[in-house]
Amino acid sequence: MPSYSEKSVTVLGLGPMGRALAGAFLDAGLPTTVWNRTPGRDRDLVERGATAARSAEEAVAASGLTVVCVVNYDASDAILRHDAVTAALCGRTVANLTADTPHRARDTAEWAAGHDIGYLDGAIMTPTTTIGTPAGVFIHSGPTALYQEHRPVLDALDGTHTHLGEEIGRAAAYDIALLDIFWTAMAGYAHALAVARAEGVAARELAPFAMGIGAILPPIFEQTAVKVDNGNFSGEDNPITSAVSSMAHIVHTSEAHGIDAGVMRAAEGMARRAIGLGHGTDGFVRVTEVLGRR
Repeated sequence: MPSYSEKSVTVLGLGPMGRALAGAFLDAGLPTTVWNRTPGRDRDLVERGATAARSAEEAVAASGLTVVCVVNYDASDAILRHDAVTAALCGRTVANLTADTPHRARDTAEWAAGHDIGYLDGAIMTPTTTIGTPAGVFIHSGPTALYQEHRPVLDALDGTHTHLGEEIGRAAAYDIALLDIFWTAMAGYAHALAVARAEGVAARELAPFAMGIGAILPPIFEQTAVKVDNGNFSGEDNPITSAVSSMAHIVHTSEAHGIDAGVMRAAEGMARRAIGLGHGTDGFVRVTEVLGRR
């Protein structure tokens, strides 16, 4: 039988998020073992009571649950699929909170199953400052029984934990979609600030109005989701032809100042494609259906 405590945890990867995770486990009183490929990042954690492992193999052997948080699955594979580490993980569980694609999550789950390793996939949807507080948001996917078994340890991270189902790629799918929203929005905001600045409007002057735009989005998101699921693409209130007109104004103003309008041109192109397919009286939400066509 393994010699580890059921209420212990190992953290592999001590970048900013990994250190936050390990710190939250320590604050919750859990015996925590840490390891990082680059030496020296564990010093403050060791001072707080963590055990520094000399190798990844030693680290994963110390706990029933290993939490991985590195830059991508290339990095996690390089650690986990080393023969000695794989052998040490046999009969234990990995909760991989590394961000990557649904396909990579499924591939890793297949590898884990072939080596008698329990596998949960997940993602962290909030910044490092929220870890260990009620504001943290975690999503998970994988076998329900395995998730429930390790939930008491994961709960030490505080915040909201949501199990999205047994299909292992589901958490990564949510992560990709939600980050799509975030980075598209940030790209739009950065572009808007550049255009505003070119027109003599300071970023701080625009910010309060930008926040107002942000505030109207949640109900629009909800209404749009209902429409998409119901196959209702009506543009009665705001047809896509009207949206294209406003997009064109943004493109023209941007390019008149020598500002790259590639992001808005892409959005305009999607809308014009929908119009060209005969959906000019529909709303912008028709783009969702058009993009999904094969």
